[in-house]
Amino acid sequence: MGRTRNPRRERGAAEAVVEQVDGGLAELIPDRERARGWTLLIDGAPQSYVDLDDPAYLSFEYQRRLGHVIDLAAPAGKPIHAVHLGGGAFTLARYVAATRPRSTQQVVERDAALVQLVRRALPLDAGARIRVRSVDARAGLAKVPDGWADLIVADVFSGARTPAHLTSTEFLDEVRRALKPGGLYAANLADGPPLAHVRGQIATAATRFGELALVADPTVLRGKRFGNAVLVAGDLPLPVAELTRRAASDPHPGRVEHGRALTDFTGGALPVTDAAAVASPVPPPSVFR
Repeated sequence: MGRTRNPRRERGAAEAVVEQVDGGLAELIPDRERARGWTLLIDGAPQSYVDLDDPAYLSFEYQRRLGHVIDLAAPAGKPIHAVHLGGGAFTLARYVAATRPRSTQQVVERDAALVQLVRRALPLDAGARIRVRSVDARAGLAKVPDGWADLIVADVFSGARTPAHLTSTEFLDEVRRALKPGGLYAANLADGPPLAHVRGQIATAATRFGELALVADPTVLRGKRFGNAVLVAGDLPLPVAELTRRAASDPHPGRVEHGRALTDFTGGALPVTDAAAVASPVPPPSVFR
């Protein structure tokens, strides 16, 4: 059992919260620049950032890009039904609740001990309509009613890798089943040169969705470094122009690939099935330094 310290202190006095959870050693590190800002790490790998005073603030680069997808999933402020596969510190669920009041959300986070820690140390708004299930992401998705979700976000990592069973066409069949007609699917992918994982995920999504876009740092897309890429998929035309504008205006500008350019980017990669699926690659140690 790790040591637990009370995070609810005055600015400047907050201390780290360190506990063993199912997935490793969890650390909640206070942000010295924001009074109630916290970073969650698991075994040293950054997982989430939350500002309890401003849940609409997204610090991590990839979460900002997922935030853009959330903003464009429906008219501004309109409540949505959202499913979050992978909970972390519930950053994106908090974002939806703050920017789209009265939304109904389901969070699927396998690590029950982590869920308990986050609920205790970084409590959710009591008025937010957020249900948390402590089960495997694919098993939790199977419990979502047919056609329920306007948006499904996949941000699942185990030991800094996306589990293999969340990378396949069969997994995306479950995503499609749970999505409303016209709903959006967004996935946080982590990869480095030669980007075989990302290319395979694009090819896989192309077998199940008619419209795709990929948002990432240009250096990641060029295979120059390990990093995150956000895959967006749906059946209706995606808001590519606005997504491009928003990604380009971020503190760390991102590039959007879609259409023929995205097809060319896959380089002939084959779709992934359950029988051939493998976890995403292990990040190099330098990523977390």
